[in-house]
Amino acid sequence: MPRVRVPAAVSDPARRLTVVDPTVPPGWPEEVRPPGAPDWERTAVAWLLDLCPADYRAHEVLRRYPVLLARFAGDHVEAGLEAARKGWRTVRVDLADHLPADAIEAAMVAYEREGARLAAAARGVEVVAGALRGERWVPRL
Repeated sequence: MPRVRVPAAVSDPARRLTVVDPTVPPGWPEEVRPPGAPDWERTAVAWLLDLCPADYRAHEVLRRYPVLLARFAGDHVEAGLEAARKGWRTVRVDLADHLPADAIEAAMVAYEREGARLAAAARGVEVVAGALRGERWVPRL
């Protein structure tokens, strides 16, 4: 059976085209229903908790006050993003004597992907937090 070649834009999640939902701001996470939809805040809380360390789930105050949870999640994501940036900047020098060149290059790619994922999560936290605070997004024409 012949192999079917899948275009990179389809096989690589980072390069997929996304459908734009005009009811939510750019960067709105797919896992969170739009503001005003039934249970949208519940989906926001679940998504925000998924961004945080598992131990955060033990803090009832974070479930009770989603705006506070968004703050905690934003701080955690920003710290991870800074760590990925620092790792990318320093891995080559710090581990050059301990790893082969191909491992260093793979680490650089992993840091780049993680950085992109965390940057998108940070934007998602920002827009979800705004919606939780009652901000409404109005698309521009």
